Amino acid sequence: MILSSSGNQFSAQRVRRNVMAKDPIYLDNQATTPLAPEVFDVMVPWLRDNFGNPHSAHILGRKAAAAVEVAREQVAGLLPKGGKTLFMGSATEAINLGFGAVHALQAAGRNKIIVLDSEHAAVRDTAISYKKHGFMVERHAVGPDGIASLEQLRAAIDNSTALVAAMLVNNEIGVIQPVEAIADLAHEKGALMLCDVVQGYGRVLIPSNIDMAAISAHKIYGPKGVGALWVRDGINLPPLIYGGGQEQGIRSGTLSPALCVGFGQAAALCIERNDSDAAHIQTLSDKARSSFTDWTVNGSCNLRYLGNLNIRRQGVDVGRLMSDVRGVAFSAGSACASGSGRPSHVLGALGLEPAQIKSSIRLGFGRYNSLEDIEMASKFINEAVEVQLT
Repeated sequence: MILSSSGNQFSAQRVRRNVMAKDPIYLDNQATTPLAPEVFDVMVPWLRDNFGNPHSAHILGRKAAAAVEVAREQVAGLLPKGGKTLFMGSATEAINLGFGAVHALQAAGRNKIIVLDSEHAAVRDTAISYKKHGFMVERHAVGPDGIASLEQLRAAIDNSTALVAAMLVNNEIGVIQPVEAIADLAHEKGALMLCDVVQGYGRVLIPSNIDMAAISAHKIYGPKGVGALWVRDGINLPPLIYGGGQEQGIRSGTLSPALCVGFGQAAALCIERNDSDAAHIQTLSDKARSSFTDWTVNGSCNLRYLGNLNIRRQGVDVGRLMSDVRGVAFSAGSACASGSGRPSHVLGALGLEPAQIKSSIRLGFGRYNSLEDIEMASKFINEAVEVQLT
């Protein structure tokens, strides 16, 4: 494993021993990541000893509130300047809150929302829900490589557009959208730009010209149950949850200091290990690409986050493959849609036929994977495929 220090190597060994020792080889890091040992360690005191409500005025409450604010600054360290970071229960909640910005624009005659057809369901379904508020929702097509055409978007975004939503790194196929350019197009027509940066946060540079960004802790080796919405200064959001007026009156509810502190530590680790993580993912990606030469990559081969490899092979029954290869945890599509019985809308947006979609798998590499993981996983998968196709 390529790591920058003996301390990092020790952390990786702890994760493998404590989290993964009895589990399959874990290659589903787009669905969720294992909790970093350092994150676990900083969370424990806030779960066990420091139980104060961060919204209480006494010393225990002020101590918890101070820890939350330190975590907020750590999370903001990976986000653009000139905005505020609001803690949420998830990135899905953050996206729902961000969409509320369109209400202020509707009064000015802006009643159109544009989302890429390959967006996560949290964006697509939230956009569709705004039809009942009088908005027209346009799902904008992407090309066979999964990338949106800027020229087509330029034609689609007009003076009636309130919001454009495009994710930075696609959760299923890993392609990186030209979000900075898309935000420029939106701003030229006076529209806002909402970006789902969940899969890119802590991994790739987040464009500084977006207006809102939704993020999640459990995608960066942090805890589940906490996310955040970054909002550019000057954008007004109506409350999504009413109650005690917490989080600047926008998202009521008692914050969990343990979850916030864990999120902050995970973000700080991403900053600290940016170079070593990137080099390690590059090494794993190179090994995986060379191990699946008989497979076709879904989406752009170049404009992508290397920790995501979505591939297909003609004639493969992925349902049977996942049953046969119990020693590897991988995905046949988005974890959020698993069990629905519906084919991946993202792969469908690329123009793939149903048979091609059903022969596709997603492999996600992370900080705590090793070259041995890739070697063994590719061996298990390829051997099972050969048995299928014989």
